[in-house]
Amino acid sequence: MKREEQIQKSYEIAKERYAAIGINTDEAIAKLEKTPISLHCWQTDDVMGFESNKGLSGGIQTTGNYPGRARTIDEVRKDIEFVNSLLAGEQRLNIHEIYGDFGGKFVDRDQVDVEHFQSWIDWGKSVGMKLDFNSTSFGHPKSGDLSLANPNADIRNFWIEHTKRCRRIADAMGKAQGDPCIMNIWVHDGLKDITVERKRYRELLAASLDEILSEQLPNMKSCVEAKLFGIGLESFTVGSHDFYTGYCATRKVMYTLDTGHYEPTENVSDFVSSLLLYVPELMLHVSRPIRWDSDHVTIMNDQTLDLFKEIVRADALDRAHIGLDYFDASINRIGAYIIGTRATQKCVLQALLEPLQILRQYEDNGQGFERLALLEEAKSLPFGAVYDYFNLKNNVPVGEDFIACIQQYEKDVTSKR
Repeated sequence: MKREEQIQKSYEIAKERYAAIGINTDEAIAKLEKTPISLHCWQTDDVMGFESNKGLSGGIQTTGNYPGRARTIDEVRKDIEFVNSLLAGEQRLNIHEIYGDFGGKFVDRDQVDVEHFQSWIDWGKSVGMKLDFNSTSFGHPKSGDLSLANPNADIRNFWIEHTKRCRRIADAMGKAQGDPCIMNIWVHDGLKDITVERKRYRELLAASLDEILSEQLPNMKSCVEAKLFGIGLESFTVGSHDFYTGYCATRKVMYTLDTGHYEPTENVSDFVSSLLLYVPELMLHVSRPIRWDSDHVTIMNDQTLDLFKEIVRADALDRAHIGLDYFDASINRIGAYIIGTRATQKCVLQALLEPLQILRQYEDNGQGFERLALLEEAKSLPFGAVYDYFNLKNNVPVGEDFIACIQQYEKDVTSKR
């Protein structure tokens, strides 16, 4: 029997097994196909960008020196196109401001404009990928410890202007692609040691954000991202979870949940239902923290599964935007993309295949034994056969077949850089 026939046969068996508990696997696959995942351009080149040839600063760090890092915009795009060719479903591309097409000239961040991203807009149209965007507050002479929360008005206004311009770029992207561009605002602002000015810095950050977000731009959506701490900023983070929870709830702004930005013992899925009561939408930055925010490649672990199960249980898949956010320079960077994207897809699919209707009935009827029993039995249902068919149906490598594809790309392309 040919492998394609085996996959098809396994899927038909799985389809019947899921149908017995009220799950339509064809519908689950259709939903997964229409659930976009925003790939992060910075995995290709270790968050270097094209503004300068300097490494990271400002509370973040990439480790590893695996050969083959993308060095130019063309190399980044070539890598992304290859990654996209190996993935089923719909992918977007998330771009940081430092990845602008600056034509070899230095453009300071308070001067960046749509023209510096027009080639990205044109490229996105040509390959059928919609774009998302990020302002970039780190890795700049004016970054320091504080940007939007800086008491120095000149520095603070520099970053306000930068972020305003980024929102306009995102609006141009959204208009060109006929779909809102999601723009994330994360600032590293914090201090290494004890401060007596917590309230002052948070007042400044709130005021800066209010000014930035006051401009009405119909083709983009803004989101703001919390963090526990940064490297060299261990004692105090201005934009903490509690700060942004209050800010987003009162301003009705999208909240970004980065799965690596909280205490290691916290499960980010616990935040979902509470936030959805008070904020319009969620942006999910999916990574894998080891010893806090180490940004390891996403895998199909309990934390990621719990996050997407909670999104689906809350009927909020249409209110949650999914993006990846890790940067591992210790392994093949293309492989890192595929592993992380497929792991995220698997978690979304398993959440869509949960027998939620029956589970809800058990819970409403006080049938705790039955609910727990079905939750446990659902773990061993033939979910893998459904995911294999999802890939086969979309004409991309099934199972481990992508490994050989990436090895060939490394031989032909990245090893020659």
